[in-house]
Amino acid sequence: MIELEYFERADFKQLIEWIDSPEFLLQWGGPVFEYPLDGGQLEKYMKNANHNTSDTLVYKVVHKETGKVIGHISLGRIDRRHKSARVGKVLIGDKSVRGQGLGGQMIEEILNIAFGELHLHRVTLGVFDFNEPAIACYENAGFIKEGLFREAYKIGNEYWSTWEMSILENEWISKKN
Repeated sequence: MIELEYFERADFKQLIEWIDSPEFLLQWGGPVFEYPLDGGQLEKYMKNANHNTSDTLVYKVVHKETGKVIGHISLGRIDRRHKSARVGKVLIGDKSVRGQGLGGQMIEEILNIAFGELHLHRVTLGVFDFNEPAIACYENAGFIKEGLFREAYKIGNEYWSTWEMSILENEWISKKN
């Protein structure tokens, strides 16, 4: 079991250690960050996060049994007027706990915040088309593929495509019941 706690400066070092290549940084953080990830970039990322009126909530993922930080997740682009947001920066950084269903728990917790606490209507995310475990996790949580952004990112000499996915409040309620 996991719980989400606000990500803080004290957590920067651990996150930086997990991001070990430019390709992995792109998968985790999108084009917003540059490799190598550093404290300055994370300061900018956190500048207006985690306040009552923030449009971004950033969390570390804590394993309840061990108390150890094992991952990271965010809820960004929070639009209270249109009642929408975007899940991002999903990472189980501690490789020793991967494959235990914790990704699904992370998504469940972030959706509880989005729909249960913030009372949003729609939550979206983007995922690279080759990340089949993540796609399966998101579909299991109730997300639906809306469209493929073909060859949207150039990495070295190749192009990567991303799936755009979403879940609506009524779909989340049906999934929970």
